[in-house]
Amino acid sequence: VNHTKGLGIKPFDEDMMHTLAKEISQIAHACGIKLDTCSESIDLSAYGIDHGKCVDDALIARLIGCKLNVDKDKNQRLECGCVASIDIGTYNTCLNGCKYCYANHSDKTVAKNASLHDESSPLLFGELHKDDIVTERKMVSLKDLQLSYF
Repeated sequence: VNHTKGLGIKPFDEDMMHTLAKEISQIAHACGIKLDTCSESIDLSAYGIDHGKCVDDALIARLIGCKLNVDKDKNQRLECGCVASIDIGTYNTCLNGCKYCYANHSDKTVAKNASLHDESSPLLFGELHKDDIVTERKMVSLKDLQLSYF
């Protein structure tokens, strides 16, 4: 679902991407902000902009203090650098209403799901019924516990 369809947003050509990257990077660097792109094939490193990852194995490894054995997410676009992960959210539940969001397909469904939220339920919205089946997912650690030299 493309929620931005009626907003008059048009794709940038490569020249415009470079112009915008140069301008934004100057502002960001002046403010001490590091910029990364998401799923872009264009190289903007000349402006100090790297290819980023929303699900970043290097960042996660740094935060938890060990290396990870994890592969690129095969279910994402070719340009996406994210590593494999498990989404714990549910579509059509966020009340923020962002126009670019891929996770909400219907404002009506979001409102209905929000009305079913129960903070004492183990579910994001709704509740378990007697015929529901809950299956525990088998999890394997992705921590690389091998000693290594840096």
